[in-house]
Amino acid sequence: MARYLITSALPYINGIKHLGNLAGSMLPADVHGRFRRAQGHEVLMICATDEHGTPAELAAAAAGQDVRTYCDEQHLIQRVAGEAFGLSWDWFGRSSNPPNHRLTQHLAEALEANGLIEERVDRMIYSIDDKRFLPDRYVEGTCPHCAYPKARGDQCDNCGRLLDPTDLIEPYSTVSGSRNLEVRDTRHLYLLQTKLEGRLRAWLESKTDFPSLARSIALKHLDEGLIDRGITRDLSWGIPVTKGGFPRPGFEDKVFYVWFDAPIEYIGATVEWSEQTGGDWERWWRLDKGADDVRYVQVMGKDNVAFHTVSFPATILGSEEPWKLVDVLKAFNWLNWYGGKFSTSQGRGVFMDAALELAAPDYWRWWLTANAPEGSDTAFTWELFQTACNKDLADILGNFVNRILKFTETRFEGRVPEGGEPGELEEKLYADISAAIAEATEQFEAMEYRKAAQAVRRIWVLGNEYLTEAAPWTALKTDPVRAAVIVRTALNLLPLCAAVSGPIIPFASATIAGSVGLTTPLAWPSTDAKAELSKLAPGAPITVPEVMFRKIEDAQVAEWTERFGGAEAA
Repeated sequence: MARYLITSALPYINGIKHLGNLAGSMLPADVHGRFRRAQGHEVLMICATDEHGTPAELAAAAAGQDVRTYCDEQHLIQRVAGEAFGLSWDWFGRSSNPPNHRLTQHLAEALEANGLIEERVDRMIYSIDDKRFLPDRYVEGTCPHCAYPKARGDQCDNCGRLLDPTDLIEPYSTVSGSRNLEVRDTRHLYLLQTKLEGRLRAWLESKTDFPSLARSIALKHLDEGLIDRGITRDLSWGIPVTKGGFPRPGFEDKVFYVWFDAPIEYIGATVEWSEQTGGDWERWWRLDKGADDVRYVQVMGKDNVAFHTVSFPATILGSEEPWKLVDVLKAFNWLNWYGGKFSTSQGRGVFMDAALELAAPDYWRWWLTANAPEGSDTAFTWELFQTACNKDLADILGNFVNRILKFTETRFEGRVPEGGEPGELEEKLYADISAAIAEATEQFEAMEYRKAAQAVRRIWVLGNEYLTEAAPWTALKTDPVRAAVIVRTALNLLPLCAAVSGPIIPFASATIAGSVGLTTPLAWPSTDAKAELSKLAPGAPITVPEVMFRKIEDAQVAEWTERFGGAEAA
């Protein structure tokens, strides 16, 4: 068995996350982690809140709190929301915790020692009305490359180019909207990424396992030409530059840039896990301590790819220390709200806490996985959500589970029947199920989420088709032994459905497994369907759960549209 280190992009601290954040990073990381655990692999799944930078300062000020108190509260809110969605992190850390401070300062020292940090005088945007230097994300303006009018000071969301605030045309402060800006001198530290361009390209070109979206974004940035990247900011909240073993006169009031320290928190959070559980973090991250056999998987939205394939690897490679680098980076396009963007800052869309007020987590987990924004952006609408959940979860899976369990309860005294031998229908079922398991396994391993969900759904469909064609209610009238074979086979499909569905809909998986006396998580099934469908002991009791998936009614959709908006909200 292999070892898998899985991280998802760190959710930012400024408020509960929307469904787009869930769909593009945290949920697919969890689905993959659950799948690998079911296969029997050793998995460490790490996430954390990203807590530094200006947005945290501004959000805290808006809430009337100091930044530490605000981050304390928001971290707990995000952790509880993630757990409610079934996100099975081994550790959910915080970038403001001491391990990340120590590691960030240590890596800065290593880069300095290797001649990869340079002090420069910058010409930066200063807002006279706000009385502060504006970090890059708090300056917007027109992109000089594509003329997009709302480009941020660090990146243009339209063309994807990395920017500096001084590149923008007609910039303005997003703190106040003021255009009363001027360029002032300030000293900052730069990571000399240009010195690492050859090593970065060689590393990226060796990543043949990278899905095409991540690989194309990464190489695009190299092809356009690397720039050296500022790694400090004029802020009070963050990891101080001059503490630890990195003294820098004149930098006492500066902190490291959030995009420098945030990826380091993947390691920092693992150290937190180690300190709290006694686990050995080094065997996951240090090649000289056993991490050479780890397969490291990162999951994120496409807007984070450049930082994870250029800036963070530059930090790791430039340190000349034996750190583990990512093996597979799975990137996602956008989940859109009726064609427009979900937005935390603008409160547009459905957010994780509100989503759970409307429907159980498995409804969301299923829809977001089955409609993952992989090859292109995905549009969320209430009508699509209702249709898919009603058809897939209620009409197919829920119907199959309820039909066979109710029939067993009323006609076989609630126990797995014995006697009889499989016939032609069962042999056909074995072949079809074996092929579907093989397909599901292949797609889960490839992290092709839509295709994996389709393969799982195919197994649910096969169960319904088998039950309809075999018709145990008819066979019972003339051939009770034949009816027993059918019912026993169909009941054995339940733990199989629970096992293959577990990575996506773990709560329903537990209910299905419990109906035949099993507990989850179940092991991932082999492709020998005949063996998989012969595991329940004859005579074993079954229980009939309450309705697993209640249909979403038109009245609910109307109510949700009224509350959250629909097409007009975008």
